[in-house]
Amino acid sequence: MRQKGGTTEREGWALYIPSGVKTDNELFNGFGKRELMQSVIGSLFGGALAAVIWLFSRNVAFTVVMVLTAIFGSVMMCTKDQNNQSVVDQIGNMIRFAKSQQIYPYRALSEWGE
Repeated sequence: MRQKGGTTEREGWALYIPSGVKTDNELFNGFGKRELMQSVIGSLFGGALAAVIWLFSRNVAFTVVMVLTAIFGSVMMCTKDQNNQSVVDQIGNMIRFAKSQQIYPYRALSEWGE
């Protein structure tokens, strides 16, 4: 048998595609620089909301719990799973799908050209 590219014709061509390869460095599994920036923005938003609530309630314990919950929640919502999707990504996909065209007008024609 003749050699083609390091394999014989009998062996055929096998293409190995690895799964789970990450394109960016990650701080921990599923959480890289992009997710860190999303979490910082979410935490800042939660902190601002907690500050507004503190201005009205003057309850320090509730404000601290709210800030910590905002930080924890933003990290959890931005962390990607094994399908490389985070909660934030899934919500974005759902919004993009809802905005896309859902009605496909067409004119029915004769199937056989009669």
